[in-house]
Amino acid sequence: MTDQLSLDQRPSEIDDGATVTADPVARRRQRSRTRSVAATILPPVVMGIAILGLWYFISYQMLSERRRFLLQPAHKVLKVGFLDWDNFSEILWALWATTKVAMIGLGISILLGMALAVIMSQSKLFERALYPYMVTLQAIPILAIAPLIGFWFGTATTGRLIVCVIISLFPIIVNTLFGLQSADRGMHDLFTLHRAGRLTRLVKLQFPAASPAIFAGLRIAAGLSVIGAIVGDFIFGRGEAGIGQALKKYANNLDGEQLLAAVVMSSVLGVSVFLIFGWIQNVAIGKWHGEAS
Repeated sequence: MTDQLSLDQRPSEIDDGATVTADPVARRRQRSRTRSVAATILPPVVMGIAILGLWYFISYQMLSERRRFLLQPAHKVLKVGFLDWDNFSEILWALWATTKVAMIGLGISILLGMALAVIMSQSKLFERALYPYMVTLQAIPILAIAPLIGFWFGTATTGRLIVCVIISLFPIIVNTLFGLQSADRGMHDLFTLHRAGRLTRLVKLQFPAASPAIFAGLRIAAGLSVIGAIVGDFIFGRGEAGIGQALKKYANNLDGEQLLAAVVMSSVLGVSVFLIFGWIQNVAIGKWHGEAS
């Protein structure tokens, strides 16, 4: 009878022990997840609060009431620039016009940049011939060649597209060329051993190896394309009004609230495009690239 009782008690003792053992593990995992979320969220939140506090300090303590138009407090920017639908809708329409130019310009830059990078990766002669001019084009201040662009291509959408392409092209060329030339030498020898042609080597070896560098270039170029579209719109100021023309108008009229709202929305557009390409990179190569590293 005693033996039977002890046998009956063993499962419950084992279950209790498992519960006692599992609870601390679960608690440690929960604490680890909480710390991870806090470490991700808290720093930008704290920094945002600090920036907001500095904003109010400058607006109310360092600027007199007559000069406060230079930096309106955040709640006025929110009220006039975002909550007033007439003002906010004007900013949204201007932002949409800039977004179209930026995306078209980015598409042209991707096609042109990757084509040039492939050509240079396959021929040292073309690389030596083209690369210095790509660097020169990147180094020329856009304001210096803006009159020529306007003279040759007009000051409407085409001119803005040219500015956008010039600004966003170089990172695509550099990163793609670097990635294509970074394929493992041993794998090149293996493809040579199997008598693989240039196209097979490019598609099955160089492009997969270059994918991380290519996406890094695309993320940089995506943000630069937004800058190029805004700069082109700001310089030329013709055609469909974009956010650059809106910024110029608000600055000329001393509309500080709308000006800051337009700046915030321009930043949101740039960050959004950057994050979208980061998400595409994670979907396309994130898993296997992370495992390889």
